[in-house]
Amino acid sequence: MNKNEINLSNNEIAGEDISSAHAENIMIDKGAEADASQPLKAEEETMKEYIGPAEGGAFASEPEAAESEADGCADKTSDDFEFLDSSVPDALDAADQIHDIIWEDLENNKPICRKAAPTESEEEIKAISFAAPDGVVEADAEISEEIKAQLKEARRMALLSQREMVLLPIPDLVMFPNCVLPISIESEASIKAIEYALENDALLFLVTKRRASSTGTAKNTLYSVGCVCAPVQAMRFSGGVFHLAVAGIARAGIVKIIQHRPFGKVKVKPLPDQTEDKHSEELYARYLLNQLKEISKFSLRLDRELRLLANDTLNPSKLADTVAFNLDFTVKEKQAVLEAVSVNARLKKVSALVALLSETMALDMKITKKAEAEMNKSQKEYVLRQHIKALYEELGEGVNEDEDIDRFREAILASGMPEDTAKHAMHELSRLRRISSASPDYDVVYNYIDRLLQFPWNKSTEDCLDIRKAAEILEAEHYGLKDVKERILEFLAVRKLKADHHGPILCLVGPPGVGKTSLGRSIAKAMGRKFYRSSLGGVRDEAEIRGHRRTYVGAMPGRIIQAFCSVGSKNPVIMLDEIDKVGKDYRGDPSDALLEALDPEQNCEFKDNYYGMPVDLSGATFIMTANVLDTIPNALRDRMEVIRIASYTTEEKLEIGKRFLVGRQREVNGLTEKQFKLSDGALRCLIREYTREAGVRGLERKIAELCRKVARKITEAKRELRRFNVLQPKDVRELLGAPPYKDENKIETNPCPGTVQGLSWTQVGGETLNIESAVMPGRGKIVLTGHLGKVMQESARTAITWGRSFCSERDIDFKYYQSDIHIHVPEGATPKDGPSAGVAIACSFISSITGKAARQDIAMTGEITLTGKVKAIGGVREKATAAFNAGIYEIIMPEENRSNIEDIPEQVRDHLQFHFIDKAEEAVKLVVGNYDKA
Repeated sequence: MNKNEINLSNNEIAGEDISSAHAENIMIDKGAEADASQPLKAEEETMKEYIGPAEGGAFASEPEAAESEADGCADKTSDDFEFLDSSVPDALDAADQIHDIIWEDLENNKPICRKAAPTESEEEIKAISFAAPDGVVEADAEISEEIKAQLKEARRMALLSQREMVLLPIPDLVMFPNCVLPISIESEASIKAIEYALENDALLFLVTKRRASSTGTAKNTLYSVGCVCAPVQAMRFSGGVFHLAVAGIARAGIVKIIQHRPFGKVKVKPLPDQTEDKHSEELYARYLLNQLKEISKFSLRLDRELRLLANDTLNPSKLADTVAFNLDFTVKEKQAVLEAVSVNARLKKVSALVALLSETMALDMKITKKAEAEMNKSQKEYVLRQHIKALYEELGEGVNEDEDIDRFREAILASGMPEDTAKHAMHELSRLRRISSASPDYDVVYNYIDRLLQFPWNKSTEDCLDIRKAAEILEAEHYGLKDVKERILEFLAVRKLKADHHGPILCLVGPPGVGKTSLGRSIAKAMGRKFYRSSLGGVRDEAEIRGHRRTYVGAMPGRIIQAFCSVGSKNPVIMLDEIDKVGKDYRGDPSDALLEALDPEQNCEFKDNYYGMPVDLSGATFIMTANVLDTIPNALRDRMEVIRIASYTTEEKLEIGKRFLVGRQREVNGLTEKQFKLSDGALRCLIREYTREAGVRGLERKIAELCRKVARKITEAKRELRRFNVLQPKDVRELLGAPPYKDENKIETNPCPGTVQGLSWTQVGGETLNIESAVMPGRGKIVLTGHLGKVMQESARTAITWGRSFCSERDIDFKYYQSDIHIHVPEGATPKDGPSAGVAIACSFISSITGKAARQDIAMTGEITLTGKVKAIGGVREKATAAFNAGIYEIIMPEENRSNIEDIPEQVRDHLQFHFIDKAEEAVKLVVGNYDKA
């Protein structure tokens, strides 16, 4: 049951649903025998006056008006809170009598709620015509009681459809016909609406708001069906609070809202009850009464109130409305009942809701009884333990076992530990019993047993290896990465066929920000397992992996055991990040400890230094991540299956930004889709001019920065901006400032001799290199600049040596010992290394010697030998993408890399032309010109 008072403040109702329609719960005066003002005694000093028409209305405007003969009411004081007609008897059908008085006032065109003259049951019906199913029935004809009731109902509905009503929206509450409801009103607009209704003898139309927070009287914020009500009692208190009691008359639908301010007015269409089968209605009503008797068993308060409800409600339509109004259903459920015009349908809905409520109350009672039983059991055990403790103290033997030892013993027996481990734990427990709690060793042993019990010895999650579902998860959370997804699905498929399969450890290798960690999380989600991530970057102590020995102060298990304890499962997915950044020092090599923890052939008996007992780790799935493989020890790398994740292309970054990043940052920064949108051009501008990375972390940071800029503009605007223009590239540059990178075509229109286009691979993707050579008079000195690494310097010297041989064989005039050679790679602040620039340096050198400009619309890569042979290189995908982004669509590549072309994204590969070469002179012929032997 809910409370019987609500509060209308600022066009909203702050309160709870009203659930009782009985006369004793609606402040109805009970004559001289009872004082219904008792609930309001605390506020009697603040009461000022009754509000109502000055003459002939439902309420007296001054205390002296209570003596008016027209009202026929008993004397009132300012302390009373009475029904308008004090002659209403103290009976169960008091609410019915209220509604009878209201209808008589309406039919006789009298002020609402004013007491009407008594009428006899055999009073003749007024002379009207009514279109009955069989024709026109005159009032003086002999008609049945049923037709009389139909005539009466039709006349009443016609009266309601002709009247304008005051609209009173209410949240979190649904009003029903034949029910009475007290409400409190504080807002000025609502008080004006009530005063108007009282002064002009107008009816109220109570309708529920679709959302409690909505304000105003717009039609789309209200339900279309509500309840026509009449005010039956009103009083004002100091401070502007207005108390009102309303009685529901009939359900009706909104036809038209004819006024919105200062309060709403509506025209409504009454919705009379539709009776299809009276016999069926009676059966449903009896069944509903039986249901009410059942739920009354769960509460004494419910028992008393529902018995009154059942005895007072014999009409099926009224029964359904009253039960829905009184019981604790949701607003949507009550509104569905209100909108049901068919009595049969209404009874079915209410019966289903009561059945659900009965199940809920039965379950609540069962849980309550169980909790009480457990509490009684615990209290009994506590009392017995206290008696045992007192007996031992009297015997002088002290306490036998404390609560911690008992708890530890029970936990060890229930933990599912291996037999040897359980014996060891019991031995430690017996030690704990003998040690004084004041001894330092007590805490050491106590913590050891506690940590031993934290390991999930017999707890695991059930695998859900649905390959199709796993594929959907990977597609939904990651764009691209086709080869990586296929390998993961193969891994899961093998696990599905062989649950105890101990395959290789997956190691995801790729640049930062390409989604390695999120892929591990997706694998755990696809398998239905718990996920744990631990970063090993900077770990140098072997004890971090294998644990500390208990002889050390602050000893604890290693990270592997802590991972199992944290997730509470013996078969989690554990991701060890940054495996390539593990170091070593005098405290040992953590990578050696990882060998035992990760090797499927050894980790079934992994021994942590802290536990000192073997632990089975074979149920876990280990996934490593690394940026490079060079720093991982060979022994550890040999136990891993490497899955390489390449850098994203511009188009892939564009799709990732549109699908994931923009929406995520928009939500984080409190913006809506209408307030923040990026065009494809703006995203490309961010990718090419504001970020230089293989992944998308920097792109997401820039999107977040744009969100913050837009949020500031919206909040600083003089008027509320609910819509913001779609951001274009010029808007991006205006908000973020000058771009740090230039997105320009790198093809030189007027190249100088000695300048060629090379390709390189970096951790943030591929890059184009403008390699320049210059030959000048000197003494055979070679100068290499541009922050070149040792490998690249050696490759440059090799290329120059081959170039000298090339010139000598083709009689090209070049005096080596009378010339100095300078090779430079621009952007000298950026370190560069690797052997793949050999072919490009050789072509640059030949172009400089011959004075012939090289082609700038072709890029090249390949390692060169002294004999001019071109060797295979790595990073084909990244280098091809870099050339494409730079506007270069022809690439020279070693013949040995022909098979790697499939690794290049299709949208890039289709726009490129590849020249595969075995000898360096083939590249010179394509880039500089033909220098074949005569």
